[in-house]
Parts: sequence; C-alpha cells; structure tokens
Amino acid sequence: MQIPIFVQTAGLLVLSNIFMTIAWYGHLKNMSSKAWWYAALVSWAIALFEYLLQVPANRIGHTQYSLAQLKILQEAITLTVFVPFAMFYMGEPFKLDYVWAGLCLVGAVYFIFRS
Repeated sequence: MQIPIFVQTAGLLVLSNIFMTIAWYGHLKNMSSKAWWYAALVSWAIALFEYLLQVPANRIGHTQYSLAQLKILQEAITLTVFVPFAMFYMGEPFKLDYVWAGLCLVGAVYFIFRS
C-alpha cells in the first residue's frame, strides 16, 4: 500500500515543524540564563532534525505540488504547530488573533490549491 504524496509531505512537514519550533523558541523558556551562543548551538543541533525531515518532505511533495503550494502548506502547518506550542509549552494565553491568522491561511491554502 502506497502512502499518498500529500500524507507523506504533510506528515514530514508537521514533524519538521515540531523540531523547528522547539529550535527557534524553546530556548526562550529553557535556556534564558545561558549565553546566547550556547542556545544557538543547541538550537542548531535541534534544527538538524528539522532539515532531515523538511528536505525529503519538499522533495516528495514537489513531485506533485508546485513550489508555491509547498510554501503555503508549510505556513499553514507552522501555525497549527506553533499555536499549541505557544499556549501549552510556553504558557502564552490564547489570542483571538490566532483564529484570524488561521482563517487567512485557510484562504491562502484555498487560493493556492484551487487550480
């Protein structure tokens, strides 16, 4: 049984976004007392796993989708990963702006995938 291209691409992008979000923002909670260069080195180490997932995701996805479609898909996934991370891990309050941003991305996904 072959896993559909969209499922492979989206699944890998979700996983890569989890690593990316942790690399970009996790140090703000866990390493605020450490030197910036230490946080940068740890973040780069985490980001390696993001790239190991993101590169094959885009290579697989590009067999069926345009570059613009891959980028918009990436942005939509980024928001769906970032909001729970911000709320549950970083303790940020929910903001209605997340909903509005999500609706804008739904529109972007619609327009980029409609043709």
